[in-house]
Amino acid sequence: MLSADKSAMQEPFPPGPAPPPMQVRILIEQEIRGLIGPSAALSAVRDAFAALARGEATLPGVIGFDVPDHRGEVHVKGAYLHAQPFFSVKEAAGFYANAEKGLPIGSGLVLVFDATTGAPAAVLFDNGYLTELRTGAAGALAADLLARPRLRRVGMVGAGSQARFQLESLCLVRRPEAVAVFGRTPARAAACAAEMQARFGVPVAPVASAREAVEGSDVVITATPARAPIVKAEWLGEGTHVTAVGADGPDKQELESAVLRRADKVVVDRLEQCLRLGELHHAVEAGVLAPADVWAELGELAAGMKPGRESEDEITVADLTGVGIQDAAVANVVVAEAARRGAGRTIGI
Repeated sequence: MLSADKSAMQEPFPPGPAPPPMQVRILIEQEIRGLIGPSAALSAVRDAFAALARGEATLPGVIGFDVPDHRGEVHVKGAYLHAQPFFSVKEAAGFYANAEKGLPIGSGLVLVFDATTGAPAAVLFDNGYLTELRTGAAGALAADLLARPRLRRVGMVGAGSQARFQLESLCLVRRPEAVAVFGRTPARAAACAAEMQARFGVPVAPVASAREAVEGSDVVITATPARAPIVKAEWLGEGTHVTAVGADGPDKQELESAVLRRADKVVVDRLEQCLRLGELHHAVEAGVLAPADVWAELGELAAGMKPGRESEDEITVADLTGVGIQDAAVANVVVAEAARRGAGRTIGI
């Protein structure tokens, strides 16, 4: 009897019906650009920051590393916005020697997963577009909550692709009367200014120095890979708002620490992250600011938990290092819209 039972146990189970293959949607950059633009990204990012402040998001730490042999840097960020259908993991890279090779500096992709089963749902080959888009959206959100209602002048420090995304998104919440652009390469700054003026219908002029871009500006936006401070506190006028988006690694810095010390309100996208990566990280390390001196996280302003600008004369700073909830927010929009329109192609796995 024992022998028979043992034999029966060793017999294989009869094969059952094979499960249907999982369908994964594949989207390339051109398709993604047709599914989401600055307006939809701003709405999604605003909601995501508010959800984060309310505790309605799961946000792990950032994975970041350099590829020094080729002047490269890599960032991996993930997040789940509770009640959303998908969670995501994003890889974005910047290889700065690519410009000399005639190649794009930025690249990346987003892996999107079904939040109910964990199964892969989509691969977004966006080449860094979504990172650029959601960074611009965060900058616009910060300006909407912290800048003066009237912007006579915007100073842009940096003349790369992110400068263009920042201005395009800013125009959704404010209409600058004039923009000044500084870039390390005068020809690039001139080309950036001409392109932005043509695209956005705002007077944009290149200037010869960062100081010239900053002084007299109501909003200053820094979007560079700088590893030494560019913007000095003494250049800021009363009521200026500064959005710094470049310091997404521990060795990067665009603002001298005195800028944060001078500010009436310092706002960060994620306090824990900015203490490791951002402008705040350098100010705390220099001893000019303490974590308790930070006024709020951006999500607290978006959710109405704390006020943003409260007077015309306040100097405000937004330290934006980029958080995974932004990537999850835009990925959810893209995949839902792609399914609605039947965009891309699906493969069974």
